[in-house]
Amino acid sequence: MSVAPPRPLPALKGAPLVVISIALAVATFMQVLDTTIANVSVPTIAGDLGVSADQGTWVITAFAVSNGVALPLTGWLMQRFGVVRVFSISVSLFTIASLLCGLAWNFPSLILFRALQGAVCGPMIPGSQALLMAIFPPEKRSTALGIWSITTLLAPIFGPVLGGYISDNYSWPWIFLINLPIGIASATICWYGLRSRETPTRILPVDGIGFILLLIWVGSLQVALDRGKDADWFASTSIIVLAITAVVGFIAWLIWEKTDAYPVVDISLFKSRNFSFGTIVLCLAYGVFFGNLVLLPLWLQTQQGYTATWAGLVAAPSGVVAVMLTPFVARVMGRVDARWGGTVSLISFAASYFLRANLTPDSSFWDYAIPNMVMGIGMSLFFVSMITLSMSSIHPARLPAAAGLSNFARITAGSFAASLTTTFWDRREAVHQSHLSEVTTIYDPNTVSTLESLQRSGLSHAQSLGQMTQALIGQAYVKSSVDYFWMSGWLALGLIPVIWAARRAMSAGKPVAAGD
Repeated sequence: MSVAPPRPLPALKGAPLVVISIALAVATFMQVLDTTIANVSVPTIAGDLGVSADQGTWVITAFAVSNGVALPLTGWLMQRFGVVRVFSISVSLFTIASLLCGLAWNFPSLILFRALQGAVCGPMIPGSQALLMAIFPPEKRSTALGIWSITTLLAPIFGPVLGGYISDNYSWPWIFLINLPIGIASATICWYGLRSRETPTRILPVDGIGFILLLIWVGSLQVALDRGKDADWFASTSIIVLAITAVVGFIAWLIWEKTDAYPVVDISLFKSRNFSFGTIVLCLAYGVFFGNLVLLPLWLQTQQGYTATWAGLVAAPSGVVAVMLTPFVARVMGRVDARWGGTVSLISFAASYFLRANLTPDSSFWDYAIPNMVMGIGMSLFFVSMITLSMSSIHPARLPAAAGLSNFARITAGSFAASLTTTFWDRREAVHQSHLSEVTTIYDPNTVSTLESLQRSGLSHAQSLGQMTQALIGQAYVKSSVDYFWMSGWLALGLIPVIWAARRAMSAGKPVAAGD
């Protein structure tokens, strides 16, 4: 005797629909906000906890890599325990982790709690999207998706500005503690409002060995990238051990995932031509994009004299432009090959990076902000184009697995790129400082003239030399940043042929945000 599938529950109406929609939306907003709010606060956090600004970027990478590693388990958790339960628990744990981040007593404890925060928030974005779609009537689901998309696009605007304002006017723990009332309200409303609408559950096998191997190789590689610069890379035994562990773990993980009946990551998806090329472009372009998001506020605050608030305001225009253009992009993309959308987005990214390559120590606020406006054009097109391209040839039954793998690859690539970016930045600064030092000597007439001018202004000889040395270091960092921006631009353009190696792909015209 067959058992009929459960009948779908009716959509919500009136006040319950409004209240629960807001609760789901703010949970999404809170998670995406936390991926950007710490970017401009890194120098403040690092200074307060007694570490270098470069080490401070571990606050970003710890969250990103743990979030990426945990993502593949999201689908299994929701099918095993139900979407409502998993989402509500995830929001609750994220709120607790936020409290712990705000109470962190030293840098290692903060990194541990940020990693915990990233690990528990995996189900929040897919869960909020699924539940929003379930509580709206079919004819209003485009509205639900619009609400979800707007929240994920607004968060990157408010994140840098809010993080900067809090760091300058209060203290950095509040960038995490502000999550408490939002998280408590969202988890409570969603659980009591939706627990009667829990999704069906079923017992599924879990690939525990595959997940452990994934955790080992990704974690080892991330730690090696984060610590390598300070440990002098392969001159350090610990870095060698981490690198070997990462390589062996990756090979073992690949072999296991290819042979396991229920892999935590279905790498057979890469047999699809469009999925392979789309994911390659998504990872590399997003890595460069994320590296720029990390580098710019770090450079502005440590070398250019910007406060955290003003560094956040420099970053905000990219999100503003993306939000303004997204409704138009959603309409156009339904009629345009995704390869064209991806091409335009990469050209926009490249143009933004090349504009930054013209920055100087005397550049104004708008010289920094305008390239971010150009970047916003690329942001409005990039994610929807790459997701459309990647998923176009995937069978509907495999779409959740493909989306999970795509997001895992993207987030992990961003985390790796953040570490590599700061390493490149410091290495190139050392090279440029060496070159500048060769031509800036105490015997050079210009140097002598500058020293005499500084001494006439009231500085001692030692103070004058110190000020000139600081100016030289600042100039070296400018040149290093310009090198990175040029490299970013050429890499973005170099990815365009990869897009066109994929087959034609059309979108349904639905808005897709960065977190999708």
